[in-house]
Amino acid sequence: MISATRLRQKRISTLLFGVFASLFLSSASANENRASVTLGAAPFETYVSNDGEPARLNAIVSEAFDSTELDIQLHVMRDAFLGSALLTGKIDGEFAYVDLGEDNSQFILSDIYLPLYLYAVSKRDNVNYITLFPHLKDNRVAIENRFANTPELRMLKEVKWSRNPSTFDAFRQLADERAPYLITSQLLAQEFNTLLTDTKGARIYFSQKPLVVSGFRLAINKNVSHANRIIDAFNAAINTMQNDGRFNKLLARPWLTKDVDGDGIADFIGSASTTHRRHTTHNAYSLDGKPTATDSRYFIDNRPYTSLSDAQKVLPDENEIPANTSLLDATTYQKLIRSW
Repeated sequence: MISATRLRQKRISTLLFGVFASLFLSSASANENRASVTLGAAPFETYVSNDGEPARLNAIVSEAFDSTELDIQLHVMRDAFLGSALLTGKIDGEFAYVDLGEDNSQFILSDIYLPLYLYAVSKRDNVNYITLFPHLKDNRVAIENRFANTPELRMLKEVKWSRNPSTFDAFRQLADERAPYLITSQLLAQEFNTLLTDTKGARIYFSQKPLVVSGFRLAINKNVSHANRIIDAFNAAINTMQNDGRFNKLLARPWLTKDVDGDGIADFIGSASTTHRRHTTHNAYSLDGKPTATDSRYFIDNRPYTSLSDAQKVLPDENEIPANTSLLDATTYQKLIRSW
């Protein structure tokens, strides 16, 4: 027969075991939260940088993770070093991954946090008739290596690619008329147009629609123990940031579009810090590719309005918002613009 003393000792031992087990699990969970994950990306003008230049993707990803308890380090490195760092495990993944046909089976991917629309642009307004790559057949087309060297674009044999190591070099091909067309992102082309309009009163023209639609994602190696939790936390943070107007500030865009209310129709998103009453919705940047309609709603800093006129009532006057300036460096592009 077990004595009362031994029963008490057994209960105390069981209780202490439970306490220590709970502390151990809490500590393990906290350590996992603090475990540093390193994500890399190659420099990409106005998107990724580590030298103080505008870097929209750095800013978006950093802000998203600031709202979580996760310790994520972002490293910017040359493209060749990025590949070797991924292979050797020096970094855990990428924060500006674009799926253009590469094998990504070793990664867990986030949702697209910023769409990438690649257009054909030109000095000639007849580029508006281009809707497919075959329409560029036998033409010389400038493009950055980051896109030309992908499986999806390498297979396009009918296009005479003029490959370039940087965004500036690609635009110079167009400026010097060594290539009548350039394949570049919608955001970069719009930034270049801002410089052109401010300096020369000119503009470049866009193809009727994007020739490539992809997007930027996180790509985390499946070997990272809590990769799924990181991806889930990131996706949730991005969704909130897109809806509440923070993306407008981070992208320096007055209007964005996205299906906020889940009815299948894109809504307009603005922010009182970037959008004034006279800003047109015509060039709103789509975050999900869904079309707008006459019954689209307007969200200003996460507050819904049924019409543009109602939304404009809460927006500041034009003179209260700084004028849009290009994120491309005006000094770097000065000579190129001057010779346009």
